[in-house]
Amino acid sequence: MVKMTIQSTVLVSLLASAPLLTSCTTVNTVERESPVGTRQMIPDKRVITDSTLNKKVSIVGLNEGTTNGGFLQVQIEVINRKNSMQDFSYRFEWFDMNGMLIDTPTSIWIPRQIEGQETLTITAVAPTTTAKDFRVKFIENVRKN
Repeated sequence: MVKMTIQSTVLVSLLASAPLLTSCTTVNTVERESPVGTRQMIPDKRVITDSTLNKKVSIVGLNEGTTNGGFLQVQIEVINRKNSMQDFSYRFEWFDMNGMLIDTPTSIWIPRQIEGQETLTITAVAPTTTAKDFRVKFIENVRKN
């Protein structure tokens, strides 16, 4: 029978959990060389007020479509330009045919994380079929120690 001291038990525990303590800073990905689906990329207008966030996490492009039920669906591809994980939040605002903001409880800040050099797709579906346009906002999550 092996007799372990408290120090050796702690050391074994630390060594066993070492892979959990290390942080993955990049993500390896693979996809079709020639995609089957055709994206409906739309031109966008960007207003950058936080250049620090934009240097870390930025928008690659917007893809728009309609669900079978007639709801506007939007996908936004973002990229982490840094090698370390980044925290940010986003929220969608939806507008009707007259450009009026649709008041909805789903327009809340949603926190996300993105690994270093990773691309991420954010998908949102309008809360009503009367939504014909959208705006999405991004904000950097500031960690408080």
